[in-house]
Amino acid sequence: FVVDAANPTQVSSSCVQLLSVLSAEQLASVPVLVLFNKIDLPCYMSLAEMKSLFRMQDIVSCATQPITMLETSARDGTGLADVLQWLRAAFGDP
Repeated sequence: FVVDAANPTQVSSSCVQLLSVLSAEQLASVPVLVLFNKIDLPCYMSLAEMKSLFRMQDIVSCATQPITMLETSARDGTGLADVLQWLRAAFGDP
């Protein structure tokens, strides 16, 4: 699940969408990776700020599936190695 960390006006709609994904019956046991993207922009919100705005502690404690959060920049590649590592750990290395 990708969130634009440089767009504070979309936080509430992103949170609603995330809750919708997490509550989908088909995904009840599927590991979820939440990516806070665009950390290369000067106006991005930090991971701590995003966790607070999303109330991630509450979401994680109520979710049936494991949730991991990472910061990334698709533009410059920051965090993408961590995404690949998470994918390997969560779903195995083919």
